[in-house]
Amino acid sequence: MKNNNTSSDCCWGNLCGASRGHLVAIIAILVIGAIVSFAILRDRIVNQQYRQVTVTGQGRIVYQPDQATINLGVQIDKTAKAEDALNQLNAKILAISEAVKKLGITEADIKTSNYSLYTQYDFKDNISVVSGYNANQQLAIKVKNLNTNKDLVTKVIAEATKAGANQVNGVVFDASNLEDLKQQARVLALKDAEKKGLDLARTARVRLDKISGWYENFISGQGNVMDYGKGGMNAGAINTGSTPQINTADNELVMEMGITYYIR
Repeated sequence: MKNNNTSSDCCWGNLCGASRGHLVAIIAILVIGAIVSFAILRDRIVNQQYRQVTVTGQGRIVYQPDQATINLGVQIDKTAKAEDALNQLNAKILAISEAVKKLGITEADIKTSNYSLYTQYDFKDNISVVSGYNANQQLAIKVKNLNTNKDLVTKVIAEATKAGANQVNGVVFDASNLEDLKQQARVLALKDAEKKGLDLARTARVRLDKISGWYENFISGQGNVMDYGKGGMNAGAINTGSTPQINTADNELVMEMGITYYIR
């Protein structure tokens, strides 16, 4: 009898041990589930996810450029000494500056954009030998008030080349009130985006709510660009008596605005 009771107690002990293990596992699952549910609920309360849509509009402003930047320069090739190259270069740059100042260009509107001095090498009998020294200086000359003097760009280029400029790398036309024009284009782009958003919402049968943010993208607005090539244009033809024909034209400024709406 005693042995039977011992065996029975052992079985009940094993059963109770197994039940306790299952109970602990169930409780652990419930606790984990509660934690996950709480985390999801908290995320929904604190960081509510709204449906959003972004609509893009464009604003276009047509304007007449009233200023320009002329990029021109002087190239000196194969002088016997480096000092000779620099002396010739400096003399021509000074002459160019004085010539364009007589046309009303101020000292502050004549800036050096590049300056270089380098050795010229030639090959003789498969051997590289020094054949001279080259020097180059590029000027960015800003010309203003084109609305009252439309031929000023032409005159500056003509006088500069007569004074020694042998490279004309391009002319860029733009507006002195460019920031004001950008603002006008922004307003037009926002109105365009708003109209598109309302049309889309009506079609999709939703309602636009508050604006969550916006961005802008300045697509274009730089004035007319006349580029005479990467290597520049030899301006010697102007020195022979010909005059460059450069005409300004209307330019278009384009601003893009994207608006992000909450939708209901």
